[in-house]
Amino acid sequence: MSTNIHLLLNQKQSSILSLTCLALILLVTSCGSKQHEGSLVAPAGMNILDLTKYGKPFALFVPDTSKVRLSITETTSGALEVRVGENFGISINEQATDLALVKSDLKGDDVNKLKNLIIDEASALLWESEIVQPEFHFFVNQKIENSEYSIEDIKNPEAKPFSKEEVQRMFDCAKNLKSIKAQSQS
Repeated sequence: MSTNIHLLLNQKQSSILSLTCLALILLVTSCGSKQHEGSLVAPAGMNILDLTKYGKPFALFVPDTSKVRLSITETTSGALEVRVGENFGISINEQATDLALVKSDLKGDDVNKLKNLIIDEASALLWESEIVQPEFHFFVNQKIENSEYSIEDIKNPEAKPFSKEEVQRMFDCAKNLKSIKAQSQS
C-alpha cells in the first residue's frame, strides 16, 4: 500500500511539474518577443513604457532602464514628465503646441538665439539655439485616438543641456508613440 501511495504522489508531483512548466513556457512566449499582430517590439537598447496607468492611451520607447533610474512625475500643470537617468527627459502635455508660434518666438528671441531649424514639419520642430553654448530642443505634436498631445524635451536651466544625439533620440521616441488601446482589447 505504501508503494502505491508513493507512486500516486510521484505521478501527481510529475503532473503538477509538467503543468507548471507548460504555464511558464506559455507565459514566457506571450511576454517575450510578441510576434502576433499589433504587438510592440522596442528597438535595440530601448524599453517599452506603458503609460496607460497615467491616463495616456499609448506606450513610449525609452532607453534601457536596467542600469539607470526611471522617473515618471505628474506635474501640477498636468504634464507627465518621463526621465531616464541624466540623458533622457521629456514632458507630455495633453494639448497640441502651436508650432507656428514657437517658430516665431524662436526667431525673435534675442537671448537664446536660433541657429538652425534642423527639422521643420507640420507636426514637429527640432532646433539648435545658443546662449553661451549650443542647445538642442524639440516639440512633437501627436494625435492618439481622439486626443492631441505635445511632447517636448525637459529644459532645466540649472543642468547641462542635452546633447544633439540625446535630443534626437528623445525626438525619435516622441515621433513613435504607439497606441495600445487596441492591444488591451485583444
